[in-house]
Amino acid sequence: MQDKRSKVFLFINTYNLNQLSVLNKNIDIIFRNYHNKNNEDILIKIRDYCRKNGRKFYLSNDLKIALKLNLDGIYIPSFNQKINFVKYSIKKNFKIIGSAHNVKEIKNKINQKCSLIFLSPIFKSNKNKKYLDVIKFNLLTLNYNSNFIALGGINKNNLKKINLTKSIGFAGISGIK
Repeated sequence: MQDKRSKVFLFINTYNLNQLSVLNKNIDIIFRNYHNKNNEDILIKIRDYCRKNGRKFYLSNDLKIALKLNLDGIYIPSFNQKINFVKYSIKKNFKIIGSAHNVKEIKNKINQKCSLIFLSPIFKSNKNKKYLDVIKFNLLTLNYNSNFIALGGINKNNLKKINLTKSIGFAGISGIK
């Protein structure tokens, strides 16, 4: 389900070794769990597993822990509008990535210094009845010199449509192998 030239990301909210071990080796992991406080022991297990298998590991919305545990980067969700965290001194290879749903949020992610912007939802899903589709996705990304990742409603049936977008990859919460 993956194109070799595309960046692929999977969102997880628990450490499940069985789930991680069946994934393609080129899939990077984003840990996000908004219901519980981040458990550093679990994050260390995921970090070590990702390093051992050559994956990048990003933590959602917690810059201090991401820096403390020496992770590959941080994922900033669309609801986080703060830009004050860019004042922290971060290592050279530390990446800031984030998600957006509209022009205002895209501009905010650019101000937050995001190197990748996840634009969603691109396709219809059970969770989202409103979606961008290929044309609106491309129109939203047209005026920006940023790298975009398609997110939302991606499955085997519409995966080839991703190649018609200005995205450099895709991400999902489920269904990526």
